[in-house]
Amino acid sequence: MVSLPRPAPPLVDAHYVLPLKWSDDEDLPGLAAYLAEVVRWLPVTVVDGSAEELFQAHRRALPGAVRLLRPEPWPGANGKVAGVMTGVRRAAEERIVLADDDVRYTRDALAAVVGLLAEAELVRPQNYFLDLPWHARWDTGRTLLNRALGGDYPGTLGVRRSALLGAGGYDGDVLFENLELIRTVTAAGGRQIRALDVLVGRVPPCAAHFAGQRVRQAYDDFAQPGRLAVELTWLPVLLWSARRPLRVAGLCLLVCAVAEAGRRRAGGRRVYPASTVLWAPVWVLERSVCVWAALGARWRGGVPYAGARLRTAGHSRAALRRRLRERQASGAGTHGERREPGGRHRPPEGTAPGGGEQGGMLSTLIE
Repeated sequence: MVSLPRPAPPLVDAHYVLPLKWSDDEDLPGLAAYLAEVVRWLPVTVVDGSAEELFQAHRRALPGAVRLLRPEPWPGANGKVAGVMTGVRRAAEERIVLADDDVRYTRDALAAVVGLLAEAELVRPQNYFLDLPWHARWDTGRTLLNRALGGDYPGTLGVRRSALLGAGGYDGDVLFENLELIRTVTAAGGRQIRALDVLVGRVPPCAAHFAGQRVRQAYDDFAQPGRLAVELTWLPVLLWSARRPLRVAGLCLLVCAVAEAGRRRAGGRRVYPASTVLWAPVWVLERSVCVWAALGARWRGGVPYAGARLRTAGHSRAALRRRLRERQASGAGTHGERREPGGRHRPPEGTAPGGGEQGGMLSTLIE
């Protein structure tokens, strides 16, 4: 008699939150099939800001065990923040996995993030593309460079519910909402783990969506002034080198060497093919132009978003700490629901033992 493998046990004290706002349902079958797997491992809440017709279609297509909610009011123009905060507030569990609609966890990766939340208030895994059309290879070049210099910003985070709610949530009037969430939690004293070895798959966007995000992603660097200043020098350097092919070749080799270091870091070779390193110079060329276009958007009042313009990419750590001190002084408190994480503590990679992030010059450029 052949014994069938027993289903994996559910993850304890964890909840999966997915903010959603779609204009069409082309990707609905794939998302529904994925969530049918995830809901076997932990409770799932989808916070859906789509139009009513699409919302009802999602209710019919998604597994019955998935809780489907409308976003609750939250200050700010960035609807994703309202979706995240609705899901976090409505969850009963302490360990929350936040994920965009294109993120595809395996159970092992999900268990790794949930487990690391026993040691820190925020966990930052790393994404890779499950398929590699040309534009996904292009964007992977950026990922590799970021991994070499400290860590990429993924479309998913793990966060302790009490830490985020205790900080009063995070600002909904920023463009780079993931960075704002990370900085809010760490400004409140939360510890961050950059889980460079926890590699989570992601479905690549269509080429048109990728092209439409180039200037917007460059605008995110206004939240990282050190990185912005470096990237603004790239175009002048490239123009200076243009008449000397050897200079251009040397710069390309340097960029590829940094990207290869990011590919090899923390087991990245398992998911990042060697050929993606060659796309890193292409991404540098793109960013050297788009960062100047982002500067022009700044002068015009910000990046277009949901019928308005968002001027603020993200707040500095100093500004967020000041805001938290003001909340404390007003009696609102900052950690009203916070519990100390269980388990043995080891200082997470890239964080100081007492909370807050350490950082040399290179990691500061991408933070």
